[in-house]
Amino acid sequence: MQSSAKTGGALAKGSSTAGRWPGVFSVIESELAQVKLLIEGDLSDSSEPVRGLVAYANAGKGKMIRPGLVLLSGLACGGVTENHIKTAAIFEIIHNATLLHDDVVDEGKSRRGVPTVNSIHGNESAVLLGDFLLGRVIRMCVGLGDRVSEIIAVASMRTCEGELRQISQRGNWLLSEPEYIEIIAGKTAALFEGACAAGAVLAGADESTMQALASYGRNVGIAFQITDDLLDLVGEQDKTGKPAGNDLDRDKLTLPLIHLLKTAGEAEKQKAKRILSQQNGDSGRMELVARLNTCGSIEYAKRRAEEFVEQAIVTIAGVGDNRGSKSLVEAARFITSRTA
Repeated sequence: MQSSAKTGGALAKGSSTAGRWPGVFSVIESELAQVKLLIEGDLSDSSEPVRGLVAYANAGKGKMIRPGLVLLSGLACGGVTENHIKTAAIFEIIHNATLLHDDVVDEGKSRRGVPTVNSIHGNESAVLLGDFLLGRVIRMCVGLGDRVSEIIAVASMRTCEGELRQISQRGNWLLSEPEYIEIIAGKTAALFEGACAAGAVLAGADESTMQALASYGRNVGIAFQITDDLLDLVGEQDKTGKPAGNDLDRDKLTLPLIHLLKTAGEAEKQKAKRILSQQNGDSGRMELVARLNTCGSIEYAKRRAEEFVEQAIVTIAGVGDNRGSKSLVEAARFITSRTA
């Protein structure tokens, strides 16, 4: 049964998406509201300690990007159903679980402008809460069908695999751009790709259309992570909601640094490595950013993100000219201009 929810009005001021993704998800505003209600309502049979922890973890309110991609992909392929709402909630819950685990791994202290669960309640609570959320996902997959359940499972597995690959490459100053792209294609883009693929399948799309939407999601996800990595270097904490320079502190090589270490002269490379190894906080980050700008590494990363966005748009050119596909194009273009 097609959802009868209205899909017209602009996002309300003060909503979690307004100001960050202005207008991008306006055609699915009411459906996103249903997703949020489903996520909150599914906790009703949980114990009080769990409900309290989940409520705290959700206090910052995410951008709802992955649920939005499920819904827009469904809309582009024919329409949004109740199973789209359910699947959109699943992808958001998986994302939130990975954030809880990421904060433990990275020793994160704040996210979305509030202290992390691990910093307030300890690593044990954060890890177990993430596991609890993944358990909820398994329960919610019942009734979605084998194809969609497989898409969700593969996306989750690839996300974890990408994170593990990134951890294994910490401090590897020889990491190449293709290796970096493969890492973020897993740790970030896999959920984008899966969200789009699942949305298409649930709308009854044929195989070629589903693959086109999946490719769109992969390219958008890669562009999103490259932009995120740039914001870690040059973003403002009051906008990003997390401390700048976290990747540097954890010895994670991102695209601007990979470009610098590949193209700069030997003396410049050694200076960059010295800054990276000393971890001098904001002063070290600012010095490194200056060198990245001098060598054109910041602009190179921006250009590569834009190239992935353009490739994403090309892949869905044949999907159709409708509100869903137009919003997907708008979402892709917004990726590289965002500040949070």
